[in-house]
Amino acid sequence: MHKIWLLFDPRRVMVALAVFLFTLAALIHFILLSTDRYNYLDVKPLAAVSSDVTVSKLIT
Repeated sequence: MHKIWLLFDPRRVMVALAVFLFTLAALIHFILLSTDRYNYLDVKPLAAVSSDVTVSKLIT
């Protein structure tokens, strides 16, 4: 395994890996944000539930 690191500079490999993973994560998030189901930024407000509840008070 150490012979592989003799061919490649570890700092450049780690920087390239970090850039690749950040780009992949951003791409996945933008794809999900473009869908209606997984768009968590443009949340439509929930419809208010109208329930006619009468509270009766027992007088003893």
